[in-house]
Amino acid sequence: MEFQLDQAKEILRCTPATLNSLLHHLSNEWAISNEGPDSWSPFDVMGHLIHGEESDWIPRAKIILEYGEGRPFEPFDRFAMFEKSRGKSLSDLLAMFERLRTESLKELEKMNLTPEILRKRGRHPELGVVTLSQLLSTWVVHDLGHVGQIVRVMAKQYDEAVGAWRDYLPVLSK
Repeated sequence: MEFQLDQAKEILRCTPATLNSLLHHLSNEWAISNEGPDSWSPFDVMGHLIHGEESDWIPRAKIILEYGEGRPFEPFDRFAMFEKSRGKSLSDLLAMFERLRTESLKELEKMNLTPEILRKRGRHPELGVVTLSQLLSTWVVHDLGHVGQIVRVMAKQYDEAVGAWRDYLPVLSK
């Protein structure tokens, strides 16, 4: 499928409600469970998504629009959420993500993006030249990937509890 801005916005608009529906009323045990060392819990993923709203998607889109390839993006700290989320509840993170995503989508609308503008190029510090369309496509896939990650992490909490049915549950073997 080629990038379509309206289709991308459908996913970007739905992500906060999807995560809120999935996570809002969960016990802390579900929120902080992970897959083992060096893995992320649903709480960690929410912090990561918030950090992305603050310093990745819209800020990078603005860099492309203003500077093109002339100014590389700032490197993204994929682990900043561990410090930034300290002392907050999962409910706090869900509400913050929803607010930030609403603001991001308003900023995206203000850009009045056309096919020509979507072809504008920027410079990623590791990947090199990228287009605005690729950045926005990545934002959508990033959301979907982390929704899947949260579901997988939660499912794996019952890895042993399902007993003989484990072979019929592919989410547990990924």
